[in-house]
Amino acid sequence: MSNWQPTASIETLKARAEVNAQIRDFFQQLDVMEVETPLLNSAPVADPNIDPVEVYGTAGIDKLYLHTSPEYSMKRLLCAGSGDIYSLGKVFRAGEAGGRHNPEFTMLEWYRLGFDHFELMQEVADLLVELLGDYPQQSLSYLSAMVRYAQLDPFTATDEAIKAKGIKLAGCDLELNRDGWLDIIMSHQVEKNLPAEQFTFIHSYPASQAALAKVNLDENGNKIAERFEVYFHGIELANGYHELTDVVEQKQRFGIEMSATGRPQNVQLLSAMSEGGLPECAGVAMGIDRILMLQSGRSNISEVLSFDFQHC
Repeated sequence: MSNWQPTASIETLKARAEVNAQIRDFFQQLDVMEVETPLLNSAPVADPNIDPVEVYGTAGIDKLYLHTSPEYSMKRLLCAGSGDIYSLGKVFRAGEAGGRHNPEFTMLEWYRLGFDHFELMQEVADLLVELLGDYPQQSLSYLSAMVRYAQLDPFTATDEAIKAKGIKLAGCDLELNRDGWLDIIMSHQVEKNLPAEQFTFIHSYPASQAALAKVNLDENGNKIAERFEVYFHGIELANGYHELTDVVEQKQRFGIEMSATGRPQNVQLLSAMSEGGLPECAGVAMGIDRILMLQSGRSNISEVLSFDFQHC
């Protein structure tokens, strides 16, 4: 293939246009408003597991970042009274390249007022049926998934036991904390053994993996994050939260994460939550390129992009 040619076929590009139209029709039927948010942000994502793309500053701003998701801007709109909203567009993450990753990719993100994560899981399932077909569905707690597929209780197992299982799966020792080793077990053991032809929702993650989700107790008294992920053919398609609305706790979480990364806080979001108030809601982000990979039977993300990062 010459380096000027698209990395995806014209038929695949047409399929992308059709998926975009399906998504917009889905939300129009639900009366959810499409919004646009800035690609450039003055403060990056707080999550230390996600690396933002830095760009030169301008107009008195030392540094700007391409957004890794429209989350912070969308939450500011929610605080301003936007109501239910969705965004469909490009996001950017440094260092993400491979069969399922490209530094620039398409994300669908939406927020539903008054929903919790379980209600949003059902809406995600409805959209996946529209896009991929009517497959069986199952919902498992993080605890149930770990016990069933990895023979491990993530809440009672010692750090040493979790690390030992992680090392065995990874094939080497790594400088990871408890959650890092749990992620290894999830990706190397649990995800690979999930039924392929089934939408599997995993919810109620350990509270230490809450990110921007509410924290609660499960029926066993374990402290859990009210969040979920959904998998199909072993591929993670979406990640959703029953959103944290407490600005004091949000500021504390930002402080912990920013101290680990040295990144500036998103003061605009904190101001919006403090002054406008984030309404009770649930939100989810979905990778559209992976949807297209599954829909078209492609094994590499470059095959569904007009131009991947090596040909852009």
